[in-house]
Amino acid sequence: MYYTKFSYDLQGSDGIIIEMLKIIAGGKKHASWLKEACDEYEKRLRKPWAIEWQFVDEDKLDERVARLKADDYVILLDENGKMMSSPELTQVLREPLESGRDVVVIIGGAFGHFSPDVLARANVVWSLSKLVFPHQICRLIVVEQLYRAQEIYLEHAYHHA
Repeated sequence: MYYTKFSYDLQGSDGIIIEMLKIIAGGKKHASWLKEACDEYEKRLRKPWAIEWQFVDEDKLDERVARLKADDYVILLDENGKMMSSPELTQVLREPLESGRDVVVIIGGAFGHFSPDVLARANVVWSLSKLVFPHQICRLIVVEQLYRAQEIYLEHAYHHA
């Protein structure tokens, strides 16, 4: 497994300490063409939210999910999940983060299918679109949407409603 971890003592604009956002992605590390774009959003996400990537072989995703803490808030990407607007995603993230829970976003690998146990563990099953995207593209969309949710949460101007 490959880990990138940023650990900071973070506080939101209202003084609430914001916990870690973890992204567990099936498959290999970012392709070189994707790394630069993801890095840009990661830099922006460091304050006030921190992000951690974990890359896991696709066939070991079930095993990795089984080791999550009981109080982790799990968001699973699946084409059959609920589509949300960016403000709706912000609301989904608000409660667990403000209550000190880690949020774990799980992106499948190239085949993107999850076992019934993994689906049952998810607090939210999220679909990015009715379209199906390659898992590498999903990584970029997810990290950008997490940054956008942060900006909505902080009432900054990045998101133009």
